[in-house]
Amino acid sequence: MTKTLRLLLISGASCAFLTACGGGGSSSSSTSTTPTTGGTDTTPVYQAGTFESASTFKGQCETPRTSVGDVSGSELIEKFWLRSWTDETYLWYNEVTDRDPNSIADRLDYFEELKTARSTASGNAVDQFHFSIDSEEYEASQAGEASAGYGARILVLAGSPPRDIRIPYTQPDGPASEEGGFLRGDKILVVNGVDAVNGGSTQAEFDLFLEGLLPTVSGVEHSFTVLGADGAERNVTLTSADVVEQPVTATSVLDTADGNKVGYIHFTTFSPFSSEEAIVSAMEEMEDANVTDLVLDLRYNGGGLLAVASQVGFMVAGDTATDGKTFDLLTFNDKHTVTDPVTGRALEPTPFYSTSVGFSLDAGDPLPELNLERVFILSTGSTCSASEAVINGLRGIDIEVILIGTQTCGKPYGFYGTDNCGETYFTVQFRGANDKGFGDYADGFLPNDAAAGFGEEIPGCTIADEYQGALGDADEPFLAAALKYADDGSCPTTATVKPTAEKTQITYSNGLDIMDDPRFAFNEFLRTSRIIGITDGEIEGNQ
Repeated sequence: MTKTLRLLLISGASCAFLTACGGGGSSSSSTSTTPTTGGTDTTPVYQAGTFESASTFKGQCETPRTSVGDVSGSELIEKFWLRSWTDETYLWYNEVTDRDPNSIADRLDYFEELKTARSTASGNAVDQFHFSIDSEEYEASQAGEASAGYGARILVLAGSPPRDIRIPYTQPDGPASEEGGFLRGDKILVVNGVDAVNGGSTQAEFDLFLEGLLPTVSGVEHSFTVLGADGAERNVTLTSADVVEQPVTATSVLDTADGNKVGYIHFTTFSPFSSEEAIVSAMEEMEDANVTDLVLDLRYNGGGLLAVASQVGFMVAGDTATDGKTFDLLTFNDKHTVTDPVTGRALEPTPFYSTSVGFSLDAGDPLPELNLERVFILSTGSTCSASEAVINGLRGIDIEVILIGTQTCGKPYGFYGTDNCGETYFTVQFRGANDKGFGDYADGFLPNDAAAGFGEEIPGCTIADEYQGALGDADEPFLAAALKYADDGSCPTTATVKPTAEKTQITYSNGLDIMDDPRFAFNEFLRTSRIIGITDGEIEGNQ
């Protein structure tokens, strides 16, 4: 719920113990490296193929922040830092064209060029995860600070007319979940009197539309007309409030015909830090209920802290299955085979963490254990990074993972969010692999009943998300499919099979813009706040 365009196609590594973003993860610190303490009056000179240490340019800023030790520098020096930092830490540094920092004026435009142009087997860009965000906003998002909104997830399935804007879920404590608010599956037709499907062409209409959909201040009333999943239109009036994203929005325990219990957890993010307490509490509920199966709903979970992903893996599998096993092994570029280039620590496998790590719980407390031999994961193209690390980590220790839904995003990579001069940059710095050494899922995981395509196939059922049914209800199509599979090992005959969507590469020219694509012609909308992910043509934001 930040004020700038950002991707949560990040997940966290063990964060250097706890501060990396990777293979499904996001950094817990935007100041992973230490700024220099003195400036320079010397203008750096570009020499192709020659790179000074990034530390030479660190913290020498066009607009220095005295509070963190920045010194007076220039935007050119900031670009030289980006160039050297990329050469030192980028996973595919030797595939980056060495560009003269003088050749591109804006630092964020320059940063956008510092990545590989290589594609995966499917034709998708290998690096779809290259982005930056204002450092203050990033820190606020990690800390879980409140911001104006409604407590609803917004999906933009089509950004150009006729637009398709949906509500996949609401939080239980936000204005959107109050009586007369949004419902799961609502399609937004009108915002503040502006046609949300075909309108918004004038600046005045755009301003009304945008402030209603993504309010910047709390305490303001906004009006909507929505088309419900039941086919009926209705009017909704919401007053924006300061809300905090809830990592767990729904849990339930369902009794089966044979007397067993199936647990369900809707887990929306592995960040911010509060995700640790939220998922541990949900798992304790499942442990207390003695569930014999678990359905973990990661449909809208774009990633977060890899340490939390490791904890999830442990809580599913338990101590015996995870003892001495690797959850995720990080590999950096060939310049860093012994130590982590950001933390300086020796490279060691990330284990399955069996205790709290101190994000939002006291460190060292034992975690609950479900001791399951299998787990059901509900997925879409928005299931990414740390979510995929859970899938891969559990498969690495022979816990059966059954995928219900559609193909995941494909991010076995990660990074440390690194601050310089008020901007936190994310560039792919490592690849993750499980206990068996497998990490080749750059085209994602997909259920093995899907139409032939690219990706790592695993057992499961392919179903399109039509945003129907209450999350956690036995009749909701995804959960119903998991329950059927748990009962007899088969997929529903009425399952809606959705062909793998063509993924859209995300690019940024100024840190906020995406590439020019007719599907996303409503560019002013897309470049504004709290849009947090774009995968398979879906743009997501929290409000």
